[in-house]
Amino acid sequence: MTVTGEALQIISTSEHQGELQELIDWLNGELAAVKIEPTELQWTILINHLNEMLKRSKEQEKIPEVDPEMFSEVSQEALSLAEGVVKRISELSQDEMYVLSIHFETAKQN
Repeated sequence: MTVTGEALQIISTSEHQGELQELIDWLNGELAAVKIEPTELQWTILINHLNEMLKRSKEQEKIPEVDPEMFSEVSQEALSLAEGVVKRISELSQDEMYVLSIHFETAKQN
């Protein structure tokens, strides 16, 4: 896993720095196990998204509802990875899983 200076800045300035780093480390292992390797830019965007998810979890905020049909092209593998993240963070709506799955689906194409 290679991260940019921008990604490191997101981590270092996060209100939930320890949890974010743990989540990134765990997710890196999950992605490696299924041979998905995000690019540096994809990691930066993903880390920012994970940080925002942690904030929403802590502040009990919800994202707008999404239509699961919009994600019918997303692989079960990407959805499973996203579901794992949502369960690990907890206190998030199921809609988060669908939005997050796009990161993994995109990284699969690398």
